[in-house]
This record gives sequence, C-alpha cells and structure tokens, in this order.
Amino acid sequence: MREDEATNDLKKWRLNTMANLTELLALPGALASFEFNGRGELLRSEMKEVENLDDSVLDLLSHVCVANTSISAMQARGWEKVTGMSGFYPIEGFTMIGVDWSTVVRGNTGVVLDNDSADYQAAYDLLNQQAGEEQ
Repeated sequence: MREDEATNDLKKWRLNTMANLTELLALPGALASFEFNGRGELLRSEMKEVENLDDSVLDLLSHVCVANTSISAMQARGWEKVTGMSGFYPIEGFTMIGVDWSTVVRGNTGVVLDNDSADYQAAYDLLNQQAGEEQ
C-alpha cells in the first residue's frame, strides 16, 4: 500500500470513528461517547455539557474499562475450563451501573448514560451495529 493510500485510509477511519461517537451521543440518555486504546488511554470523545464529566474522567473510565475487560476475560476462561461450559469467552463488552450514570462498552468504544433516561437496549444495538454484528 502506498503512503498516500495509508494516509487516506487513516483519515477515513478517523471520520468514521467520529461519526460513530456522534451517533452514540444521540442515544436517549447519552452524556458522552468515547474510544480508548488497549492500554486504556482515551483516544477521542464527544460529550454534552455535564458537571463532573470531562476528558480526564473519561480517561480514567477508559482505564477501568480495559481492567474490567481483562478481569472478565480471565474469569470467563477459567469458568469455561472448570465447568466445561462454553460461550462465556471472548468478552466483547459489558455494562457498569453507577448511582447516577452507567457505561455500556463494546470493544474499545463506550457510551456514558444517565440512568434516569437511558435506553440500554438502544446502546447495545448501536454498539453491536458499529462493531459489524447483525441484530
């Protein structure tokens, strides 16, 4: 692949990612959408004006997401090995429920939702659609 083609592919990927974050932010109850890398570092985000929610909070949340995914994967693999049951691994996403806000994550993309107005199913469906899964 030529360098200019690689640059164009990267630009398309960034535009697509931002479009995905914008779509997530349009969900009922959405306060923020974010993408992070495998080390838990926040790569990009979009958010509404919300007290106590900014990129530093989303960066911390991104680290929590990576840690929870790792721990969940360890537990899922162990459970499958001990019980002989399958279907728990790989971990593709999860939800963390908080007092006021919750987070739905799939892969390296997440959305922060206000618990009072969240549509969790819509968040799951859109994250799965963006990941390329059929509903």
